[in-house]
Amino acid sequence: MATRSSDLLRQIMVTVSLVVCIVGSMIGVGVFGGTPIAQAAGGALAADSTLLAPATPAFSIWSVVYTGLAAFTVWQWLPSQRSSMRQRSLGWIVAVSMILNAAWILSVQAGWLLLSVLVILALLMTLVLAFLRYSQSPAGSWVEAVVVDGTLGLYLGWTSVAVCANIAAALKASGFGGFGLRPEVWSVAVLVVVAVMGIALAIKGHGRLALAAAIAWGLMWITVGRSANSPESFPTAIAAAVAAALVLGAAITVRTRAVLAGR
Repeated sequence: MATRSSDLLRQIMVTVSLVVCIVGSMIGVGVFGGTPIAQAAGGALAADSTLLAPATPAFSIWSVVYTGLAAFTVWQWLPSQRSSMRQRSLGWIVAVSMILNAAWILSVQAGWLLLSVLVILALLMTLVLAFLRYSQSPAGSWVEAVVVDGTLGLYLGWTSVAVCANIAAALKASGFGGFGLRPEVWSVAVLVVVAVMGIALAIKGHGRLALAAAIAWGLMWITVGRSANSPESFPTAIAAAVAAALVLGAAITVRTRAVLAGR
């Protein structure tokens, strides 16, 4: 396919966005004078802040996501990818997602929790759009399946869980009283929504395991957090574990059926 003048611009913007994203992540872990996310905004996003906050080890998934985004950036520079229709449909979206990632970190650093909710919702919608696009066509090789589909699947899966924790933290900081309902009612309700969303994505994406694994990862660390750390909540812990099993089970089932059907 013929190369367009916009292809080079797209490749450059993806690379610039990666740099911005990495710098933002360094600020988010306390490098360059920034405050670690868990301590920023008065600790609103700490592992013990709300019932939907995952335990601290859950956030190690970001290292895998950032490594994947770096691999994606290198991949899209390959000559074979410059005019790739897949890259043309995904490149700009991935670039926007990385800018939003950095913007989210900076908004939390500034203590603007309500703004951070808007940013992470925009990030979620951006990643869902990317998911809908790359799900339309299979990867050209196993390397592309890992670097592109795998990376973006992990990115979306983890963000799907993170957005819940972010909203819960913002609501708590704003003094939301839950309309008189117990906190567990809200946490379980949110986890039901996450499970439904995860199952729907598993079906739509033909059982993409990276996406389901990232959702299950986040949910299981919510289970750990509410079982072993304050604030403890047995109903929330059980709901998160069940949601994780349902999402992962749905993805495995759909993928198995697709394989058996020869798709």
